[in-house]
Amino acid sequence: MALRELSSLEKFLGLKKPNKYSTQGDRKVPVLQSNSAAGLVGLVTIATHLAQEAKRPDLLGKNAEERAVVQQWLEYRVARLDGCTKEDIKIILKDLNTYLEDKVYLAGNHISLADPLLYYGLHHIIVELAVQEKEKYLNVTRWFDHVQHYPGVRHHLPPVVVLRNRVYTSGHH
Repeated sequence: MALRELSSLEKFLGLKKPNKYSTQGDRKVPVLQSNSAAGLVGLVTIATHLAQEAKRPDLLGKNAEERAVVQQWLEYRVARLDGCTKEDIKIILKDLNTYLEDKVYLAGNHISLADPLLYYGLHHIIVELAVQEKEKYLNVTRWFDHVQHYPGVRHHLPPVVVLRNRVYTSGHH
């Protein structure tokens, strides 16, 4: 999955020449093949390199605090989300929902590298949620829908339907 994500990330970043990737180990850790070195290993390392290659340092954070927040969410993606169990998913969604209460994006009011990578990691989870679950995690759903409609993010993934109109009982006119 990470290889398709990196390909989509390249397109989002506007990189014209696609890189060559492989995987290593049981967890299929992505490796960026390079002529000049042994290759870069790991989703976060490669994604950060691609943002720098695309001359998009703004995606890594505009100041030290934002850079730390972006890095934190990139690490969260790999450490908590990748390979999580079904039991972990509810905790992850609850924590993320609370975090996103007063934020448009993960690092504040503008998109960062963390947003598309977390979006890619959550897609298979969000697509399976029932309407009631999406409403339960309203902040996650709002953020997810916002990111999926951000230009260039959703390349290889189908759109997730998010119902915006709540159905109210007749007593709530």
